[in-house]
Amino acid sequence: MSQSSIVIGGGAFAGLALALALRQGLGSEIPVIVADPALATRPSRDPRATAIVAACRRLFEALDAWDDVKAEAQPILDMVVTDSKLEDATRPAFLNFAGDVAPGEPFAHMVENRRLIDALVVRAEAEGIDLRATTVASYDTSAGGIDVMLGDGSRIAASLLVAADGAKSKLRERAGIATHGWEYDQSGIVVTVGHERDHEGRAEEHFLPAGPFAILPLTGKRSSLVWTERRAEAARIIGLSEEEFHGELEQRFGLHLGEVKALDKPRAFPLSYFVARSFVAERLALVGDSAHVIHPIAGQGLNMGLKDVAALAEVVVDAARLGMDLGGADVLDRYQRWRRFDTMAMGVATNSLNFLFSNKSTLLRSLRDIGLGIVDRTPPLKNLFIRQAAGLTGEIPKLLKGEAL
Repeated sequence: MSQSSIVIGGGAFAGLALALALRQGLGSEIPVIVADPALATRPSRDPRATAIVAACRRLFEALDAWDDVKAEAQPILDMVVTDSKLEDATRPAFLNFAGDVAPGEPFAHMVENRRLIDALVVRAEAEGIDLRATTVASYDTSAGGIDVMLGDGSRIAASLLVAADGAKSKLRERAGIATHGWEYDQSGIVVTVGHERDHEGRAEEHFLPAGPFAILPLTGKRSSLVWTERRAEAARIIGLSEEEFHGELEQRFGLHLGEVKALDKPRAFPLSYFVARSFVAERLALVGDSAHVIHPIAGQGLNMGLKDVAALAEVVVDAARLGMDLGGADVLDRYQRWRRFDTMAMGVATNSLNFLFSNKSTLLRSLRDIGLGIVDRTPPLKNLFIRQAAGLTGEIPKLLKGEAL
């Protein structure tokens, strides 16, 4: 196979979106291969849902993948932030965000993971991307390329290998790239709930002493919850009977949307923070959770991964048009310079927010509530927060502007 092939290890959001972006920018002459055992599972069974911010929605639109999920995507029309103790009878709103970054353009949409992954797989197949339901078993680099061995025994001569294989990336480990970070004494409980009344597109973020309790609207009278608790408490809660779990849920959710009911089995995911010490190695680039994992307090994890995708695709396509080696050190260095500082800055921000809000300190609570009130009464500052949350600040890659490569 051509030495210009690109192999992507990992077929979730980042891997599939990158494959589509590269196919769009490079055409069909340069083979793009995606390898992931999960590609054998169709349709996807991922029960979670994700907030796709405006910039990343523009990316999917540019890749002709958004129309396939648009009807099942719930726009977030506004957002309310509260700060209270668990036992408080009322939760006053300290901050209200209107949901548009531009007239008629919501700052985010909620999409069920399984629907978006399935849409990306269908689009990749239609574009002739080579999808392999196997692993990247090993690889060897040389001055002229990288020899990739797949779990099914096939070998591919490539210019570039991309690690999109998640937080426990085997490809990152094989490259000897260390990470720095830590485990939080927190887990995120994820569950979909149904409720009697319509949410009207409103997202809610309740800051409680154990961590944020986010209510994120889905289509119909449903919401996705991301519920942060101390690890031991999270383990206790998901082990409760259905009736006992309902009591814990109702205490936090409240009755403003009427009776609430869990629609699937709650799951707890340990929370952590890490950033790879390098996003690149010889002919290897890291994207998404392979490169970084942050606290979900700002809902930016997946969207940061898609920013990686947009930046890497742009530098590779630019290199191809200039006749450069697609996996050359200068090309990968440009990608790293573009993404690593922004990632570190977001990591600092989410760590600071988690420290500020996930505690029982009366002093910190007073300070943060004053801060939330100032933001709420300062429209330019509020608009900046909205644009930051929507991924529309800083040096934005073309795909995140909705521009084709």
